[in-house]
Amino acid sequence: MHGGGWRSGSRDQHHQMAQKLASLGYVCFTPEYRLSTEALFPAAIYDLKASIRWIRENAAKYNVNPNQIVSLGFSAGGQLAAFVGVTGNMPLFEGEINNSKSKSQINAIVDIDGTLSFVHPESSEAKDPKNFGASAQWIGYSMYDNPKLWEVASPLTFVSASTPPTLFINSSIPRMHAGRDDFRKVLTENRIYSEVHEFENSPHTFCLFNPWFEPTIQYIDQFLTKVFK
Repeated sequence: MHGGGWRSGSRDQHHQMAQKLASLGYVCFTPEYRLSTEALFPAAIYDLKASIRWIRENAAKYNVNPNQIVSLGFSAGGQLAAFVGVTGNMPLFEGEINNSKSKSQINAIVDIDGTLSFVHPESSEAKDPKNFGASAQWIGYSMYDNPKLWEVASPLTFVSASTPPTLFINSSIPRMHAGRDDFRKVLTENRIYSEVHEFENSPHTFCLFNPWFEPTIQYIDQFLTKVFK
């Protein structure tokens, strides 16, 4: 799931990562989702949930194990990957299902520098609630005008005993992974496995370039090998 502040970016962004993971034996999909210029939250969630159901429906065709589906995303895509992971099969965020009998839950989360909470003290938005930046343009209101909706849009709000194992791979910019430690506390309390790998002195875009790209791939592979052994 690509980044771009929920308002830009393309599914092409992670073709290199998908190709590298595919060379290791993973089946990878780069889904498209509606940006904030097209539709507001939770439309992107609906689109990604539809993608997950489609993958399950076509699992045999693409040699996918339907019990080993992972949501992976970077930046805004990391927030989305975490969000679909904590709200699997939740009616409020399923959108129009039509005749599909497939489920939208996933079996592991890989969040690469995606925020876990817009309202957490670590988030940049919480420091300036009247700002109408990229997050507000996606949610549709400033935090000052609708704080409850900002809380609803935060993965941290829904983390629970049903959340799958989660891998966090992060830059050295704290605001890009706001709420991560509190998210992990809930996982630990529920005996759900998680990992964190943080690259020192790295930019937000670290995972797209070397020297960070290859270690990022290694962390993903090692994590998924462990949780799906």
